[in-house]
Amino acid sequence: MAIENPNIRADMIEVSEFPELGQRYQVYGVPLTVANEKVRFEGGAPEPYFIPQLLNQLGIASPPTEILDANAT
Repeated sequence: MAIENPNIRADMIEVSEFPELGQRYQVYGVPLTVANEKVRFEGGAPEPYFIPQLLNQLGIASPPTEILDANAT
């Protein structure tokens, strides 16, 4: 998402190199996604599931499924 949208910033951290971040975000498994310090997703998820869930938990209306499906191809 960060590649496609300049308003999104993404960082990838190697938790073994930054154990203080692992403790701060309570990393027990990878991948772990944290958005706006509020939303947590552990494990991988396909984009058609991930994006609507993320937007929903952030209180943002999700685009219709047809739009997400069209962009996935």
